[in-house]
Amino acid sequence: MGFIEKIRSNAAKQVKTIVLPETSDPRVLEAAAILSGEKLVKPILVGNKKTVEQLAREKEISLTNIETVDPLESDRLAAYAEEYYELRKHKGVSREEAAETVKNPLFFAAFMVRNGQADGAVAGSLATTGDVLRAAIQVVGLAAGIKVVSSSFIMVMPDGQELTFGDCAVIPNPDAEQLASIAVSTAFTHQRLVGQTPNVAMLSFSTKGSAKHEDVDKVVEATKLAKKLQPKLNIDGELQFDAAYVKSIGERKAPGSTVAGKANVFIFPDLDAGNIGYKITQRLAGAEAIGPVIQGLAKPYNDLSRGCSVEDIVNVACICSILA
Repeated sequence: MGFIEKIRSNAAKQVKTIVLPETSDPRVLEAAAILSGEKLVKPILVGNKKTVEQLAREKEISLTNIETVDPLESDRLAAYAEEYYELRKHKGVSREEAAETVKNPLFFAAFMVRNGQADGAVAGSLATTGDVLRAAIQVVGLAAGIKVVSSSFIMVMPDGQELTFGDCAVIPNPDAEQLASIAVSTAFTHQRLVGQTPNVAMLSFSTKGSAKHEDVDKVVEATKLAKKLQPKLNIDGELQFDAAYVKSIGERKAPGSTVAGKANVFIFPDLDAGNIGYKITQRLAGAEAIGPVIQGLAKPYNDLSRGCSVEDIVNVACICSILA
């Protein structure tokens, strides 16, 4: 069974409620029909009911048994507006501005997730990543102890091995505290999506003091902070990639390490390294790159590429379900 097939199978075992706020996009409606029809997740659409139904008819998409929630007609709208005001008044947001903001389907969906009316949300087929993350961070908020939203890629190697790389898409130059959060979040993503115990390597151009530099110091400090954040997490650093991945080299360069030579989660020191690293693995090794998976939120709110296909939306909704 391939990775995507495994994701869909696991989602179907625990059908979660996932809200889809971009209902003016026919791809979203078609994905909702598939998700509902195949009982992968329970989709909820956010938008004007008449407009959604008209578009579905035009595209010959059946939305039978799929709920559509119109923010403008919802009895939750006033409560969401007051809640948003309380969350953002320290930033100068007025009650009037809050009332307008929560009419935005991205924000309305975020409040549904925050308040337990949905387990997660998926958007980005029309909205920018910035707009999606803004709603997610402001409303859903960060997971306990986590300082930053980040991303990871599941790298499915040609031999079937599944590795997780982070951060490859969000934080350009994380400090030690942010890097620790990235490590903990990526470990959680690996455990939930891949189903393996994470062995986390904090990558560097140095292994256990073989080089001295402030960039190395950052990785060493981040490793210490991640251990404090998650004492049971199997994490080690700083490690060069070969020491982290190849058993014989790990034993020689980092004897006694519980991660060296056994890593399945790789944390890059900055976005340059992470983005280059996953693309090299994808293009030279022929790996399939699944992601980016947004992580670090209190509850999942996953982003799509605006060039996504219907199948992409289905798959991300299933990933969102498993992370919930």
